[in-house]
Amino acid sequence: MDSLITAAARALATGDLLGALNRVALRDDAPALALRGIAMAQLGDFARARTLLRSAARAFGPKEVVARARCVVAEAEVALVSRDLGWPAKALDTARATLERHGDRANAAHARYLEIRRLLLIGHLDEAERGLAGLDPAPLPPASRAVHELVAAGIAMRRVRTEAARAALARAGCAARDAGIAALVAEVDSASRALDTPAARLVAHGEERLLLLQDVEALLASEALVVDACRHVVRDRHAAVPLARRPVLFALARALGEAWPGDVPRDVLVARAFRAKRADESHRARLRVEVGRLRAALRAVAGVSATKRGFALAPRRAAEVVVLARPIEEQHAAVLALLADGEAWSSSALALALGASQRTVQRALDALAAAGKVRAFGRGRARRWMTPPVPGFTTTLLLPAPLPGG
Repeated sequence: MDSLITAAARALATGDLLGALNRVALRDDAPALALRGIAMAQLGDFARARTLLRSAARAFGPKEVVARARCVVAEAEVALVSRDLGWPAKALDTARATLERHGDRANAAHARYLEIRRLLLIGHLDEAERGLAGLDPAPLPPASRAVHELVAAGIAMRRVRTEAARAALARAGCAARDAGIAALVAEVDSASRALDTPAARLVAHGEERLLLLQDVEALLASEALVVDACRHVVRDRHAAVPLARRPVLFALARALGEAWPGDVPRDVLVARAFRAKRADESHRARLRVEVGRLRAALRAVAGVSATKRGFALAPRRAAEVVVLARPIEEQHAAVLALLADGEAWSSSALALALGASQRTVQRALDALAAAGKVRAFGRGRARRWMTPPVPGFTTTLLLPAPLPGG
């Protein structure tokens, strides 16, 4: 490797992007193309970065398998940052195996972290946790150790384990400072701030208040029966009843939870569950059927009793009933929750992360765009969607439930 390439690589490692480009901007050999691709990615030109990295992979000779594998890993990282979550996992796995076989443990580990971060982003926490458990960060360079701890913190946040998240972020901060990479330090700082901004909203006894993640953790460990509108689950300390795939039942459970210890009139329940402005006999008959289904679903944690004017929730073991909701709620809150990270998402990536059909997500995006809450740029397969984060709130810690109607 010649001196210019070495100098450009060192400049990239320290965050001097313009210095790196000045050394290789006029060169079209494979190492220069790869370095230019990495620099363009860090400058935010992801389309150009992927083109350069693919050109570099083709330009490396047949015996330069390690260099080609590194290009594949770099392209996968660009795809992750640009929220193109449908990359070929097999190609990344093959590149990782090549790097391991040739002793490049740091880049092989980086390939594993990319796949784990993708799993975390789309909500596959169990798979992400298993993948992270199989990696030992101790022998890796500081940047890789920082990424390891960031992933560990992300998993802990989504598991609502505040102390574990804080400890992982403290270790990530130390490793990021040791690495001397400003962007990595900023990512750790951003994740740390998320722990000190509202993650959910508590609705109880006719009042509302915002909760930090540590407050959510304390609530879930309390003696309360929680109607969790972030995950569409009704739970107490001993059992949890998922209702994400039964939206009518969850709408009834939430209405009853918000009114506890009082009851809810039948007409109000009809309006909440069926969105009917005026209840007729057919609505009341359907309500009786759905309440029966809800009573059967919740029998382990609560009963549903009839009153003169409607129905009321009666917890089996819990001392009180509360509703846990997102900080900000609207019709397409699940899509906005993902877009709130400030990155540019494709509709296909949003569909993958939400577990919904692309058509359902596209309808939501069109409605949000018409309301001026999101904006699109690019055309065709390059089309991406963005929205600025909501100041003062973190809407991605409690992952949204899948969109209905997918």
